[in-house]
Amino acid sequence: MAECSAANQEVEYLFWVGSAGSYDDRAKKITRAFTKILAYCDVDFAILGPEETDSGDVARRAGNEFLFQMQAMQNIETLNMYQVKKIITCDPHDYNTLKNEYTDLGGNYQVEHHSQFIESLIKLGRLKIDKSLLADKKITFHDPCYLGRGNNIYEAPRSILKQISANLPEMKRNKQRSLCCGAGGAQMFKEAEKGAMEVYSLRTKDALEVSPEIIATACPFCMTMLTDGIKMEDKQAQIRVMDIAELVAEALGL
Repeated sequence: MAECSAANQEVEYLFWVGSAGSYDDRAKKITRAFTKILAYCDVDFAILGPEETDSGDVARRAGNEFLFQMQAMQNIETLNMYQVKKIITCDPHDYNTLKNEYTDLGGNYQVEHHSQFIESLIKLGRLKIDKSLLADKKITFHDPCYLGRGNNIYEAPRSILKQISANLPEMKRNKQRSLCCGAGGAQMFKEAEKGAMEVYSLRTKDALEVSPEIIATACPFCMTMLTDGIKMEDKQAQIRVMDIAELVAEALGL
């Protein structure tokens, strides 16, 4: 892995780490797992390092359009300076912003979520998973809103999980009917309204109904909310909350 620089502009992919993947201690583990997969498959990629700033997603959802446009324009200037064409990210919020919203400001890139990219590596035969390592684990998948309903990506993460385990029960609310984890729209940074139940608590109860050993997701925000939900239910000793990249890395023995 390299950092983009004036002397290193010809890498095939830019890995957009995102604010969560850069600063949140739990999300950093997702970043590390995904970079291990990229290195394992000999993918030619780089990161922006300190030149990467927040995508502006949270600012726009919270209603601060001016701040969003400032952040977006700064990022677009940096990405265009390095002639970036292809971007991969583990964060569906950043995926949605980079793919669907930067275009209005002159940022036109081929953006893939890491679930799409990992699935493509498997289909191309560049990534072969040993099913024996996690084959007996009961895994349920939580659909992130900005990945699923926001961008209609439902099958890529499930396709990956099928390579890892055959025991994949669905929550009663899944795919188009999936319940939000409660983090989107900048809600992650505030408490629930007085008298209201936290959404992450409701979603955690959905997951517990299928008695999983692992709750898998593909979003660092969902990771935080579901981990809090598992702790609230005092189930952290029995149930792990993991990103699909972490599961793939574990299945590969990385």
